[in-house]
Amino acid sequence: MNSVKHPPAGGRASGGAPRTIDVVRATLARRHASERRFRRYGITAIVTALAFLAFLFSSVLVKAHGVLQQTYIALDVHLDAGVVDPQGNRSPDSLREGDYGALIKDALRDAFPDVKERREQRDLFALVSPGAVFDLRTAVMQDPSLVGATRMFWVPANDDVDMLEKGVMRRESAEGERRLNDQQVKWVDQLVAAGRVELRFNSRFFLGSDSREPEMAGIWGAVVGSFYTLLVALSLSFPLGVAAAAYLEEFAPKNRWTDLIEVNINNLAAVPSIIYGLLGLAVFINVFGVPRSSPLVGGLVLTLMTLPIIIISGRAALKSVPPSIREAALGVGASKMQMVMHHVLPLAMPGMLTGTIIGMAHALGETAPLLMIGMVAFIVDIPQGITDPATVLPVQIYVWADSPERAFVERTAAAIVVLLVFLVVVNAAAVILRKRFERRW
Repeated sequence: MNSVKHPPAGGRASGGAPRTIDVVRATLARRHASERRFRRYGITAIVTALAFLAFLFSSVLVKAHGVLQQTYIALDVHLDAGVVDPQGNRSPDSLREGDYGALIKDALRDAFPDVKERREQRDLFALVSPGAVFDLRTAVMQDPSLVGATRMFWVPANDDVDMLEKGVMRRESAEGERRLNDQQVKWVDQLVAAGRVELRFNSRFFLGSDSREPEMAGIWGAVVGSFYTLLVALSLSFPLGVAAAAYLEEFAPKNRWTDLIEVNINNLAAVPSIIYGLLGLAVFINVFGVPRSSPLVGGLVLTLMTLPIIIISGRAALKSVPPSIREAALGVGASKMQMVMHHVLPLAMPGMLTGTIIGMAHALGETAPLLMIGMVAFIVDIPQGITDPATVLPVQIYVWADSPERAFVERTAAAIVVLLVFLVVVNAAAVILRKRFERRW
């Protein structure tokens, strides 16, 4: 028998062709260099993205930190009984009708007795926020014994005074470059020297509702509106999405109709959100008469928008359940409905919940569809239910960003921070839920 002859190590195969190992070794250094270069590209991309993200967060935080404090002015207010209690019976209705604005103006005249001209008095009165009237009225209604007495009240300053005290508006700037004239700045400096100006924690921003005056504006009304809107959307989209995903994946026959439905669901997930707003305006408001600018109509619109996301994620979660689970359930005598409800659906539920949470987080940041159904309206009262007029946090940010007052800039940035915190919490909950309940097969 002829023995097989192997070429010597490092040599060439018969015919002079290079061996494969030699070709691999010749290109190995080049491939390693290519891999290192690709790794550097990836690291550079990640670092660049993180740098832009850090720049975004830092710029927003720098603009937002000023909202934590609000300027207040101390005034000695004489609560004249004839002005505060026109009916003279100390009833809430009578105290509510009092002319508290006149009392604040009298207190300012007493603090600056040299101001006589009407134009100067108008500039002097502008140092105090128009919302100070409501604070004073609230204090008197809570304690009617104040009527007839003289007390020192800390009232909110005008937004321009607030910007001056926070250093946003500079005293050394030319008079034409700031909203306060030189005389008003001088009055503020006199109040500061007398210890009657303070920066206090701005609880009103977190507990109040919207206002035309920046110093009186808060986000609580928008937060409550967002809560009711998402509550309606979650109550409708989750059961409908889970039911649709279970039917399409487990029960629906595989034919051209189900293929058409699947294609349309995938297409609906890519439809611009403003189209859903137009649909809600045309159908829910104009046809069914759902109250405009209410969490109910907002939740219905967001339900339509999030349903495709929930259905797609739900079907993916159902597909991840091994066929052996289905076969084992059917093998012990369970019906198909029992197999799906008792075995497949519980195992797929963590993935479905993760998709639902991500869909809700997406809905939380939506603005365009809610603008179309009127949730951009100016709402002062905090909504008490799903049919009350309301706005949501993204729309509130949009409205404030369009306001000309400089004080709204920090409130816009602070509202963005609050919205980002909500989104981070919701997405973190989705990640924790997935890590906690997911199963690897």
